[in-house]
Amino acid sequence: MAHGASARCPGRALPHACSSIGLLNERETMQETYDTRRSRRLFLGQLAALAHAAFLGKAAGAGLLQGGPEDKDIYLETMLWATGQQLSTLPVGDAVAAFGQHFLGKPYVGHTLEAPGDEHLVINLREFDCLTFVENMLALARCVKSGERGFDAFQKQLTTIRYRGSVIDGYPSRLHYFSDWVNDNVKKGIVENLTRNLGGKSYRKAITFMTTHAESYRQLERKDFVQRVAEREKVLSRERHYHIPSDRIAGIQNRLQNGDLIGTTTTMEGMDVSHTGMVLRQGNVVRFMHASLSGKKVLVSPGSLAEYVTGISSHTGIIVLRPLEPRP
Repeated sequence: MAHGASARCPGRALPHACSSIGLLNERETMQETYDTRRSRRLFLGQLAALAHAAFLGKAAGAGLLQGGPEDKDIYLETMLWATGQQLSTLPVGDAVAAFGQHFLGKPYVGHTLEAPGDEHLVINLREFDCLTFVENMLALARCVKSGERGFDAFQKQLTTIRYRGSVIDGYPSRLHYFSDWVNDNVKKGIVENLTRNLGGKSYRKAITFMTTHAESYRQLERKDFVQRVAEREKVLSRERHYHIPSDRIAGIQNRLQNGDLIGTTTTMEGMDVSHTGMVLRQGNVVRFMHASLSGKKVLVSPGSLAEYVTGISSHTGIIVLRPLEPRP
């Protein structure tokens, strides 16, 4: 799966294939608490909007960031919520899953990273595609767990997760294919690839989707970018990959944990992974939480993870990644 107008989520496609709060007993206490929190939220929102507007003016001029004041507002509100929920005390995977639940119902929107101009960090907490949902929840969890909760820390986490070697160096530096995303984030100590140890089956596949559909990507009008993407495709095509075939998922899903990241391998020609999401354990049921193209929002699919994957004929299996605790 690739970032951009295709492989990341095929729906982009072709182009671009909470825990509950206890009720207060006294109405007066409830109203007082509500008014205090509301005033605080309004003040923080206004302050954040002013600060973010100034920041965006500088960042846009430097070609670093694309977003709106509301994204920083959402980030600050989310950090306040996370503090109240004491997410820093949870394992990082549980924090990833908690953030995912916090954003349930947010709309699915494709092409959110395809901003005009040169490649730069795009921040969008208002809407997601399947991989930006995973990236943002992982970045939020890492901010909380590392104790670095400023908006600049979030930008750094997102840049580290999304770009090869944590450096923005033009469009090809974005980790378009999920296999490339996995390899780079394993090297950086952000995730562990559990697929092989869970009984994954090895395979090779020609990964060529982006260059064979170059006309679907505005940025691939540049020949040097096509060449750089093609070089990554050759590397990925030579590698031996692992996935847990669809018919084996039911047998291993009870070994999965909250917040484990999932990529679905696919029969789509030239593509490695067609969709991503995360594990959400609800009682004894292992479910799949994701930004859904068909559901048009972030949701938890009914049934189990295995039922979700086997219910789509183009899925051939899954890749399983476990978020790692941030290192000091």
